[in-house]
Amino acid sequence: MSDSEMRILYVLTDLIAPLVAGYFIHQRKWISDAMMNRVIRFNIIVIYTLLSLLSFWVLKIDWELALVPLFGFFLILFPGAVGQIFFARHYPNPLDRGAYLVSAMLANIGTLGGVCAFILYREQGFAYSQIIGTCQNVALVLLIFPLSQYFYLKATGSTRKSSPLRDFCNLFFSWNQICLLGMAAGIYLNLHGIERPDFLTPAFVWLVHVSAWFAMLPVGYLIDFRHARPYILATKSLYFIRFVVTPAATCLLAYFAFDSATIQNSMLIFASCPTAINAVIAARLYKLNIDLPVASFLATTALYLVLFFPVLFFVLHT
Repeated sequence: MSDSEMRILYVLTDLIAPLVAGYFIHQRKWISDAMMNRVIRFNIIVIYTLLSLLSFWVLKIDWELALVPLFGFFLILFPGAVGQIFFARHYPNPLDRGAYLVSAMLANIGTLGGVCAFILYREQGFAYSQIIGTCQNVALVLLIFPLSQYFYLKATGSTRKSSPLRDFCNLFFSWNQICLLGMAAGIYLNLHGIERPDFLTPAFVWLVHVSAWFAMLPVGYLIDFRHARPYILATKSLYFIRFVVTPAATCLLAYFAFDSATIQNSMLIFASCPTAINAVIAARLYKLNIDLPVASFLATTALYLVLFFPVLFFVLHT
């Protein structure tokens, strides 16, 4: 099997297969919710930290790298602005409108985008996805959660008994953010000229496969077709935002901002990523219409895995 065939096979073995497995595990009740939560935490705390360390250890650090976080925030704010200006008005209920906007703003870059970038560009592509993913985590706390709360309050006129300082500390200073230490350690070793041992290269590849399974398995576990089905067609404008407008704008900006084709193409991969599961989490936390982001997640993820990324792979890999 050629290298190209092996890489595209990763879409099936590392992305689609764990989604299907997670769905059937939930249907058969083979694993409890508590056990699946442990899988999620182990992936975030242990595997993501190791992957961040190993990828940033060999990442080329130059002035272009400083622009990557700016694109991270652009990939949140631009689709959100398009959704707000052109499509959100079609949802008169604030609970629907808030769910729609968070679905437009949050993309599955840290997990799905990371695996897809790794398939094409190995450690370098994965490292870029982690930078973008970190920007999304910051925006989740500073923008998405307050926005979700705003739409909840607008719909109900009630107040939420919460401490902003406590919420901020819990979200920023938790075990879920420990991968930042992996990034910092990798950058430190990189800047001090300490070369990464050769035996860690196959270990990194193996960890990417494990991480993909541990990330996508819980996603499949959460899928509920029965409740999400009525919203699949109702959210078709999100497909336009995710797969047409945002990739086109990002491609244009990346062409002028970066000389590296690897960074340009990685930004295109991230710009076309489907709706993130964090949109579902935000909707659940603030009592928005959770079925809308679930439907967007299911439909955009299916389109990305079956159609969009395979096309990108053959275009960018040639």
